[in-house]
Amino acid sequence: MLDIAAACLVLTALLAYLNHRFIGLPTTIGVMTVALVFSLALVALDAAGWGLGLRQHEESLLRSVDFSHVLIQGMLSFLLFAGAMHVDLSELKSYRWQVGALAVVSTLLSTLIVGWGMWLVLPWVGLRLPLIECLLFGALISPTDPIAVMGILKTAGAPRQLELVIAGESLFNDGVGVVVFALLLDMLAGGHPPGVAQGLELLAREAGGGLLFGLLLGLATVRMLRSIDSYKVEVMLTLAAVTGGYALADRLQVSGPLAMVVVGLMVGNGGRRLAMSDTTRHYVDLFWELLDDMLNAVLFVLIGMEVLLVRLTPHTLLAGALAVVVTLLARALTVGLPVGALARAFRLPEGSGWVLTWGGLRGAISVALALSLPADSGRDVVVALTYCVVIFSILVQGLSVGRVVRRTVGERAR
Repeated sequence: MLDIAAACLVLTALLAYLNHRFIGLPTTIGVMTVALVFSLALVALDAAGWGLGLRQHEESLLRSVDFSHVLIQGMLSFLLFAGAMHVDLSELKSYRWQVGALAVVSTLLSTLIVGWGMWLVLPWVGLRLPLIECLLFGALISPTDPIAVMGILKTAGAPRQLELVIAGESLFNDGVGVVVFALLLDMLAGGHPPGVAQGLELLAREAGGGLLFGLLLGLATVRMLRSIDSYKVEVMLTLAAVTGGYALADRLQVSGPLAMVVVGLMVGNGGRRLAMSDTTRHYVDLFWELLDDMLNAVLFVLIGMEVLLVRLTPHTLLAGALAVVVTLLARALTVGLPVGALARAFRLPEGSGWVLTWGGLRGAISVALALSLPADSGRDVVVALTYCVVIFSILVQGLSVGRVVRRTVGERAR
């Protein structure tokens, strides 16, 4: 395990250096792009007989890293906590129903639209998936990825209120997506749809339990932080709250991601204001900023390298292009259109519907959920579709969302 961690960190550091020194893209996009190009180059060299076994070495490294487990059980708790720490809770409260509607209603509708849409268009390229597996793809691809979204928002230059809604939606819609994904996965395994009571029970336990657990853990953490003044101990307390809290949430079978979002909001708002000195605040912010940046870089390097393990064929590439179109269309219908039609109710600048549509990035969480599917005939297709959408989302949407913000919202909304 130490060798694997060392290899990932060394490779990430080298790719980050190359990007910063010669390319100049945002770090997360830059390291993923370099990793992706490097991996594709190894495929080409190996096909030409000049690979020198490098592709096999990289594949061996990737197979030794359970991407789904590393993200869901490892990195996700830190990244969600760090992201939520920098969201102003008082501002988020003023947009609570907008965020709630986008995180719950839009995610559910998008799951249905993407699922049915893919079920209808896949035969066009000679592929067929059962409707339940298409709906599973809809559930894992509909939530926006807070890791990707918040990383790109730092450089997009969106108006504050729009940035707040995008960040809030991305932090909370994963809980909804994971619950729907779990219900559909149970249906796939059992061969019959779960009852309404079963679905409500799972929603209450996972989402409601996660929110309640996060509230209790956040209160306890803030109370402990307030009782001392030692930046070293307080940094350790925040780290313990994340690692221990996420592990306990998993044991309690409640949503760890939602719990970490709530804890991050409480520590980042009440904790920073009431329980930390200026010195402690400086070190806590610095620690979590550095950890967030490093884990993001490692994560996006792994995404770029995972292309070696994705079975991409002419059929799946065409299907992936269709998946990009269907996913964007679903995002426009469930988010962009309502926001544009109800601009006054959402209290967002004119043109925000376009930004929310194009800025709904998908990332590592979607890949991790796809890789967690049982190994059967449909899994490889779903993984390939997911990878195509994620790569397009990060490289094309991520690099152009700043331009979309400037052209649609403009400086007048700042």
